[in-house]
Amino acid sequence: MNKIWENIFKFRQKSKEEIDSILMQIPVFQDLNPRELRMIKRILHRRQYKTDEVIFHQGNVGLGMYIIVDGNVEIICSPERHVLAELSSGDFFGELALLDEALRSATAVAKTHCTLMCFFKPELLDIIQRNPKTGCKILFRLAWTLGERLKNTNEQLQELSCLFKKDATEVQ
Repeated sequence: MNKIWENIFKFRQKSKEEIDSILMQIPVFQDLNPRELRMIKRILHRRQYKTDEVIFHQGNVGLGMYIIVDGNVEIICSPERHVLAELSSGDFFGELALLDEALRSATAVAKTHCTLMCFFKPELLDIIQRNPKTGCKILFRLAWTLGERLKNTNEQLQELSCLFKKDATEVQ
């Protein structure tokens, strides 16, 4: 086989295996069987972002969730530009947009050159309509993911509250 074609095939295979590995780590897709996972891979949108390119702005309508294949993303809250999270390969964000049409609560910015896969709400709604069993699996795992993030946020708020109470008593 020609070396050029062999290298291209190896690159595609590696990329395919890498995407499979990343998707299996995303809680939203963990209950899917191989056939369902292939269906998801066919509808994901792959997009490249340059360093410092905005993925979405705070206040925009959310369209879907993003999965980081390669690179780093910062989630920033305006107007102070406070960094809420620093994400890297295998992480995902924006999943709440799959459930509601609320405005984005933060801005996402590529901190390095990034490759992202996007899973949009219209595709999820299509899955729910065409294959309710698969749609339910995704929705249950999405609910679980949001619940876990809410629990983590509550724990962080409790820790902050304790710190503020401790600081207030020390000042007195």
